[in-house]
Amino acid sequence: MTDQVLATLTASPARRMFGLGCLLLLGGMLIFLGFTRSFDAFGWQLFLLAFGALSLAMAEKMRRATTGKLILTPEGLFDGDGRSVALIDDISRVNRGTFAAKPTNGFMLELRRSDGRVWAPGIWWRLGRRAGVGGVTTPAETRAMADMIQALLRQRDASDEDAI
Repeated sequence: MTDQVLATLTASPARRMFGLGCLLLLGGMLIFLGFTRSFDAFGWQLFLLAFGALSLAMAEKMRRATTGKLILTPEGLFDGDGRSVALIDDISRVNRGTFAAKPTNGFMLELRRSDGRVWAPGIWWRLGRRAGVGGVTTPAETRAMADMIQALLRQRDASDEDAI
């Protein structure tokens, strides 16, 4: 990763708090119901407690992930820890369409090769040959980053055609 930063993407504080609040509320309500309601079958109580704990764990994972940022450089898209989300050479297309399976207010990157599964809830994810960016991010920053990636792809493709 070079020092030249083209764009950064961070979580919107209001969206972050809303998302965390929803997960914490869900987890708290499920655990509360699991302890206070009497059920004929012990399995339902265990189900509520397990999903409540899972919701609280997901809230913590989201809290940690949304403190970071995404950084776009000429080489690719990286998170704040330097982990690669997608390299520019590996991106085949940026999809921001209405019906694309993308995060809220975000975009989808179609990759040329699979680079494993990673998930930073609320910010980005990568599954197989697809990576999604967005969620609790601001729409303007996300749109600007998608535009920058598309410009880098056009520049890459033009230089590839010149090389031929």
